[in-house]
Amino acid sequence: MSASPILYSFRRCPYAMRARMALCIADIPVELREVKLSNKPPGLAEASPKATVPVLVLPDGTVIDESIAVMRWALARNDPENWLSGDDQALIDEADGPFKHHLDRYKYPVRYPDENGGDESAFGLHHRSQGLAILQKLDERLAESKQLCGDRPTLADIALFPFIRQFANTDRAWFDTQDLPHLQRWLDAHLKSDLFAAIMPKFDPWKAGDEPILFAPHGNLAH
Repeated sequence: MSASPILYSFRRCPYAMRARMALCIADIPVELREVKLSNKPPGLAEASPKATVPVLVLPDGTVIDESIAVMRWALARNDPENWLSGDDQALIDEADGPFKHHLDRYKYPVRYPDENGGDESAFGLHHRSQGLAILQKLDERLAESKQLCGDRPTLADIALFPFIRQFANTDRAWFDTQDLPHLQRWLDAHLKSDLFAAIMPKFDPWKAGDEPILFAPHGNLAH
């Protein structure tokens, strides 16, 4: 058993991103196992039958296979930036529920033939507008403070950021023309942060027998 927790991750998965960001800020090194989603390693399904990233396997064999649970586990052990002060369940629930529902259908309308009525374009645009309505509420909130729960980033910001990034990148030219000045400023700051850069290096997909990759990006953060 590894002396460090094992993290099954996928670089571009929003759920895995937010887990890595919390592990990084908490300064908890992990043995990183990058997953190729089209060829998942058997160890992933053995650890968690869901076989979706992120999955954190602790040295005692305990498995944490929900990204928010990984974040809370890490921050419960070390929370130097007081992220848990912004553990806003209502914001997280809206992002992981309604917003993610609309994001998926906007980004991948072809995946929903039973819902799109044969018009993928109109279907996608409908869900874009529904997602935008949620972002407009966040923009109004960010007009009152620099971050979602005050003037410093907290768990809520990091939990939502990867999904808003994904929504924006689906059609960045369109997104940049929307009247979301506070949200766009917020998103740009997180995209340019040392924390985001620190958790985004590229690794080859892991396979059994590979040399362990100790992922400890905290040292790359500016202090």
